[in-house]
Amino acid sequence: MLKKFFTWCLLTFLIWNIFPSSVLAKTSLINEHQSIQPYLEKVKANITEFTLDNNIKFIILENKQAPVISFVTYVDVGGANEPDGKTGVAHFLEHLAFKGTSEIGTNNYQEEKIILDKLDQVFDEIKQAKKEGNEEKLAQLETQLRELNAQASKFVNQNELGQIIELEGGVGLNAATSADSTVYFYNFPSNKLELWMYLESDRFLNPVFREFYTEKQVILEERKLRTDNSPIGKMVEAFLDTAFTQHPYKRPVIGYETDIVNLTRQDVQNFFNTYYGGSNITIAIVGDVNPQEVKTMAQEYFGRFPTTTKPANLTINEPKQTKTKEVTVEYPSQPIYLEGYHIPDSNHPDYVVYDMIGSILSDGRTSRLYQSLVEKKQIALMAQGFTGFPGDKYPNLMLFYAMSAPNRNLDELETALHSEIEKLKTQPVSDDELERVKTQAKAGLLRGVNSNAGMAKLLAEYQAKTGDWRNLFTRLDDISVVTADDIQRVAKETFTPENKTIGRLKTVNNN
Repeated sequence: MLKKFFTWCLLTFLIWNIFPSSVLAKTSLINEHQSIQPYLEKVKANITEFTLDNNIKFIILENKQAPVISFVTYVDVGGANEPDGKTGVAHFLEHLAFKGTSEIGTNNYQEEKIILDKLDQVFDEIKQAKKEGNEEKLAQLETQLRELNAQASKFVNQNELGQIIELEGGVGLNAATSADSTVYFYNFPSNKLELWMYLESDRFLNPVFREFYTEKQVILEERKLRTDNSPIGKMVEAFLDTAFTQHPYKRPVIGYETDIVNLTRQDVQNFFNTYYGGSNITIAIVGDVNPQEVKTMAQEYFGRFPTTTKPANLTINEPKQTKTKEVTVEYPSQPIYLEGYHIPDSNHPDYVVYDMIGSILSDGRTSRLYQSLVEKKQIALMAQGFTGFPGDKYPNLMLFYAMSAPNRNLDELETALHSEIEKLKTQPVSDDELERVKTQAKAGLLRGVNSNAGMAKLLAEYQAKTGDWRNLFTRLDDISVVTADDIQRVAKETFTPENKTIGRLKTVNNN
């Protein structure tokens, strides 16, 4: 969970699964010369937690180095939880969560609501006209929908939520939807704690999913940019659809085009009602705060949420793969080779071993893949391996990928990459190399917790995914006890032909 699951310059179409660096950089929590273990113990001792009667979980870390606070609202729902035929609804809801409430984002909600209801009615009629193939009626209804959208826009105060936050000194307002979760975050001056309480509680207690039909076009354009017109996007979508046969990890977080087109406001409302209850929300607050003051305000503002039962985890299990799978996508692009293997979820005891394997093969210029494929053989421009693709809450993939160098081919890449993977099975990792990647992993942990925003995100994530934020602080111990025998054992168990999926992005000439 501490390592982001792709090299972001390669897979920019998945940027909704990462915090902007400008946000994570806010307010260092540890001096670079401090020892990390004593620091983490001190941090753990300073964390306060409480759960409201409606089951909303709060985790508070006081840090008075600067008069700022980072807020993270972690909703334990992502693309994997979407109903069949409704893909993209989690991401769509994230967009709409910035549109305001019955008080924010409108100049006359009572009049606006009348138009919003009419829009929904006309859209239902459009879907029926399409089903009937009634082109004349369809054209009339689409004209009516555009006219109603224009009427509705007159009641909208554009981006009022964002403007309020910016005016009051807030920065980094954003959100991210992944296969596993939806996370909302921003930073405020420390004297704006109560304003955050009001704004954040109100947008999830009284949301208005306004501008739904115009935002749908924005999301369709986003899909076109990131997937349909992107060689990497097309490759990854095809690869996941091949690697998974049953589990929802096979589906794109942004959704399939047909599903997005047919989504209704009621679909979003139903999804919201199911997954945005108190029992499914974790809030982490890190910065210049008084924990008791936070608790008092939380009870006042978030205590208004109804009590809900936490939705059960998915029970869909991916069948055991029994043979190598392959998929090829042709596109005018630099060739790319993908190789993925099924691995357990992030709570499995061996998951940290997979992370260490990823580090051995691809962390930095001293890593095996860089040294072999990029430096020595010069057949790749880049080569990486990582866990948690496309998520890690459920059994997922360890993915390896490489982009071919000019005038080199995918067959060469496949042979060279697979040779490095095979070495992990036949040759024990040296003590020096294992110690190096352990040090790198611990440094990665340090980078993750060395800011208000980074710490808030990790506390919320570990609470939601592991059941206890304290598991974040046992990560160093987990890393320290990994042995060379563990690396070899896990490699032998995992990197087998029957557990492998291959993806090839091949260049084609459109001329």
